[in-house]
Amino acid sequence: MAMKKKLKRKVQRKTRTRLLFFGVGSFVIIFVMTFTIGKYWLEIFEKYHEKKDLDKKLTSLKEKEEELKVDANKLQNPDYIARYAREKYLYSKDGEYILQIPEE
Repeated sequence: MAMKKKLKRKVQRKTRTRLLFFGVGSFVIIFVMTFTIGKYWLEIFEKYHEKKDLDKKLTSLKEKEEELKVDANKLQNPDYIARYAREKYLYSKDGEYILQIPEE
């Protein structure tokens, strides 16, 4: 009977040791996997927001490009250039007077 109790205790101790080893090992594996997945999720989240910001910037740059193309086409017209110079730099034609009205 004493041998049975010793054998039973030995089996129980091995079982506890095995369960403790697998429990700690499982916890470490789960912790590492959770940390890694969280890190990747955070990277994806940051990249998503960066993409949204870059899309907005791209849209505004495309609009500005269109405006610049229109302006470039207008600058090919000599009449437009003359009118622009008169308005912007106060040039005048012969016999023309320039009156500047202050803006309020």
